[in-house]
Amino acid sequence: MKKSFFKLLNTVNKKLLPKLSDKDPNSLTKIQKGILAYRYFVLVNSLD
Repeated sequence: MKKSFFKLLNTVNKKLLPKLSDKDPNSLTKIQKGILAYRYFVLVNSLD
């Protein structure tokens, strides 16, 4: 149940949230860093 929820959330994130992997993490704003951390958290939990 948990894994399928995170997989669904990951596909939604890919379509709605901006892709920040091509930018330097030191030049991101706090909001962009939060989005990046959130996307990472969802990705890691969907792979378990």
